[in-house]
Amino acid sequence: MILHLYFARKFITNFLMILFVFFGIIFLIDMVEQLRRFSSNSVGMKEAAQLALLNAPGNLYRILPLLVILSTLALFLNLTRTSELVIARASGRSALGALLAPLLVTFTLGVFGVSVWNPIGAATANLYETISDRHLGRASNALSIGAEGLWLRQGNVEGQTVIHANETNQNGTILGNVTFLAFDINSQVIYRIEAKTAKLETGGWVLNDTKRWDFKDTLNPELSASTTDTIRLQSNLTQKEIQESFGAPSDIPFWELPAFIASLENAGFSSTQHRVWYATELALPAFLMAMVLIGAMFTMRHSRFGKTGIMLLGAIVMGFGLFFLKNFAQVLGNSGQIPVLLAAWTPPLAGILLALGFILHTEEG
Repeated sequence: MILHLYFARKFITNFLMILFVFFGIIFLIDMVEQLRRFSSNSVGMKEAAQLALLNAPGNLYRILPLLVILSTLALFLNLTRTSELVIARASGRSALGALLAPLLVTFTLGVFGVSVWNPIGAATANLYETISDRHLGRASNALSIGAEGLWLRQGNVEGQTVIHANETNQNGTILGNVTFLAFDINSQVIYRIEAKTAKLETGGWVLNDTKRWDFKDTLNPELSASTTDTIRLQSNLTQKEIQESFGAPSDIPFWELPAFIASLENAGFSSTQHRVWYATELALPAFLMAMVLIGAMFTMRHSRFGKTGIMLLGAIVMGFGLFFLKNFAQVLGNSGQIPVLLAAWTPPLAGILLALGFILHTEEG
């Protein structure tokens, strides 16, 4: 038990040191990028540092597998150079026994990452986008989906238009039972339009079977209401912008994903991408454990055998290969070519089984 705690403490220490180093590198690079991006918007060092700090949790979360495999390499290289691993093996500890503590720590780290780190990264990423839009003076388009239907906001220099629809197609370009509410820059209602359908075309919306109420310079909008077969409203929205208004799945906190997926499906949108991301997040602890095993399979051998540099290179290359396989499977899952569970769980299980087989063959065989 004491030996397991010792290995766990050394692994946590290595992980925190590597995390701190990467945080400093990412923070400095991102701060320079923010200064470049907002060079014409009077953004100083303080604002750039704030934006870089908001980006840091999400950036570090994305490279969590890299941090884990580097921590594993540092742990076992140190243990083999000091012969501590040899002594542990001589005392009757197996190779898998030496891996037990790092694997448990990594599993705990994965659970913490999914349940705590992920929501923090999503929240700071959304706050970053809000502050960036304010610095750029950019009017934002927003989309929200709930039990009451779809809500969409489009903006320009003249004001905002809020759109509500009870139903839509999968890409959000055809809306049913839709209402348009237009507001000026002072947040005063200009007009309201209700339509049976609204279709987004290049340059604007085409509304069919409409009724319009004007609220400016009138005490009774119903008296001046008009019905029209077709109305065309200008809009700077595009199909791509509507899809991007959902935000990347990584921008949605893990705990909110199931409700968001249900809302997407109820509104008629495809939720495949979000379901794949959700399943991939659930598989993250297993994927991090696969990284630990891959790092261990190359570095548990004694340093007197030489070729340490080649073994380190092999571990890093194989780690990146598994990471590429994970992204490739995720792409296939997003496109619907393979099932969601297969896309999420194949890479970590393949990595774990391959590394375990190698360790059992070389260390226990």
